[in-house]
Amino acid sequence: MAESIMLDKAKDFAVEIINMCKNIKETKRENVLTNQLMRSGTSIGANIHESKYAHGTADFISKMQIALKECYESEYWLELLNRTGYIDDMQYKSIINSCGQIRRMLISSINTVKEKSQK
Repeated sequence: MAESIMLDKAKDFAVEIINMCKNIKETKRENVLTNQLMRSGTSIGANIHESKYAHGTADFISKMQIALKECYESEYWLELLNRTGYIDDMQYKSIINSCGQIRRMLISSINTVKEKSQK
């Protein structure tokens, strides 16, 4: 159940990233940072989805850790977009909060699975 909530949040985040990047590309003609963010921001949900079909616990953890890394990378690109004025503080705070929620869920899920696999 929690995994589907996390996946839903990751999909919503990806849609938000896609729309934001599309807007930045159209209005501010920025492509380098937005292309990087599009890759990392949409990869989070893809890896969570892929983890559902993992070949065992180690593969599941690996997919979730990749999703976590992509989450951290997305936070980096979002911060750069904010610092360079491509997104304002209000938009940044909203989207970074969404990313943080997913990050915390990923960490919790990874830790839970690791603890259960050690027993």
